[in-house]
Amino acid sequence: MTNRSTIFSLAAFLTGCFFMLACENDVNEVKKLGKKNPGIEEGKNITSFLSMGGKMKAKLTAPVLLRYQGDSALKSEFPKTLFVEFYNDSTKLESTLSAKYGRYMENENKIYLRDSVVIIRINGDTLETSELYWDQTLGRFHTDKPVTTSQRNPRQKLYARKGFSSNQSLTDITYYELDLGSFLILPDSSSNQKQ
Repeated sequence: MTNRSTIFSLAAFLTGCFFMLACENDVNEVKKLGKKNPGIEEGKNITSFLSMGGKMKAKLTAPVLLRYQGDSALKSEFPKTLFVEFYNDSTKLESTLSAKYGRYMENENKIYLRDSVVIIRINGDTLETSELYWDQTLGRFHTDKPVTTSQRNPRQKLYARKGFSSNQSLTDITYYELDLGSFLILPDSSSNQKQ
């Protein structure tokens, strides 16, 4: 019996030693467990509507949406393009906006767009830039990057080296440092007269 209890005690001792050696903790791994990683929600084929005062103002579509929920701020990213349709108070399409990347900062109610940002008004006026900020609270667009604007009536092409600031409907635009290559073509007053 002594032999059996000795073998049992030896086996228990060796098993205990094995577990004691196997339970070594890496300090860096323990620190990683204590850090909070933001949760990331992913959505595909997104369609979202923005309304103000009970009226639809915009419709956003995007193939991918990543929503980060961290300690400091909530933000959403559109890493694979986005497209927005803007509507007037009668829910008629006013303009469209497209970009290859977008980020929405929920706490600030602002959107940052970059890479091939294009805004097209329903009348065909087009604005192109590499980077654009959209402040939803103020209803304004702005950038300090170069902007190209093409208008149909009056026909003009404007190149602003230091960007622009505008209301959301693009009817009140201020350009900064217009390039000498900008032009404006006024209609010929004699072409409207009856012969």
